[in-house]
Amino acid sequence: MNPLFAGLMKEAAHLTRTGRLADATDVIQRALRGDAGAHAASPNASAPASPSANTDADADVIDIEARVIETDRKADDAHQSPSPHTSDTATDSWTRASFTHQGRAIDYMLFVPASNTSQPASPRPLVVMLHGCTQDAADFAAGTRMNEHARACGAIVLYPEQPLRAHGQKCWNWFKTPHQQRGRGEPALLAALTQHIVAQQHADASRVYVAGLSAGGAMADVLGHCYPDVYAAVGVHSGLPHGAAHDMMSALNAMRTGAPVSRAATATSSVVPPTIVFHGDADTTVHANNGLAIVAGSAPCGTSEGQSPSGRRFTRTRYAASAGRGEAEHWRVHAAGHAWSGGSAEGSYTLPDGVDASKEMLRFFLAHRLNASA
Repeated sequence: MNPLFAGLMKEAAHLTRTGRLADATDVIQRALRGDAGAHAASPNASAPASPSANTDADADVIDIEARVIETDRKADDAHQSPSPHTSDTATDSWTRASFTHQGRAIDYMLFVPASNTSQPASPRPLVVMLHGCTQDAADFAAGTRMNEHARACGAIVLYPEQPLRAHGQKCWNWFKTPHQQRGRGEPALLAALTQHIVAQQHADASRVYVAGLSAGGAMADVLGHCYPDVYAAVGVHSGLPHGAAHDMMSALNAMRTGAPVSRAATATSSVVPPTIVFHGDADTTVHANNGLAIVAGSAPCGTSEGQSPSGRRFTRTRYAASAGRGEAEHWRVHAAGHAWSGGSAEGSYTLPDGVDASKEMLRFFLAHRLNASA
């Protein structure tokens, strides 16, 4: 580790321990850019985080740069929450609720498309969407346009929200050992919520999928490895592989240069679900090598070049299924940064001119289902 990076990270760790999260975020971003810059602002420049919002153990800011957008609440709700879509006989449902498991509580939003009365009723697929740091369910839904795509195929979409008490910037704690294991921490909570929604909505338990952006993408890969009996396929956008880190420092190193393939490989379970990966090759927040590390160990079976309708180039590589590993796809979005490809400008961290990641993820997901014996 170079001395500049190490020094800045020590400064960031001190700032997070004292509750100065905004200053810590600035220092971390400078560390990732290799910019010495100025020292953090004076202690009076930003107020310490409220003790009720997060604890020292979960105050690490290790994802997309934090930002706060002040809006009128009613206007914000109208802008970010998709209006119910009405058909001749039914209406989409877009609701907020909460769930508790093993003493942990979590809020979520749920999109249930209107029933298609022209076809016999059958269990619907479920897609779980995990937002990135500083985002929430409504923002992520607006940015990815996943509800719009899910409506077309009749899929239910679940958006869990990381509470501030779990992390001061609403990041999923993918980089901490207690949150990388089956039956513990956030993976246990998210898997229990998923199964709760499957039962509540009578969804198709063989067609349950999980996807996420950045910290959410990293947690999606954690869930795929820890619960291959729950999730039939995984989507990771601008994220990191399961086992890429075990604390804040190792997480920052992985984000800066890419996860060590050996570390990622040894951390995987005996079953790796089918996985589709999107990553911009100009991402300065989470290095593009992390996307490649997610599919490491799979055998490539074809590569193609293309471009989105807006002209954004991409390279798509397909990987064959093998013993214990499902098939995979890796999409390298050229000259793209840390943003959801093909998303809407109505949400944060999106690349509207990119190939439509939501559409391609759904296409990939619906081609896979768990075996009846799983």
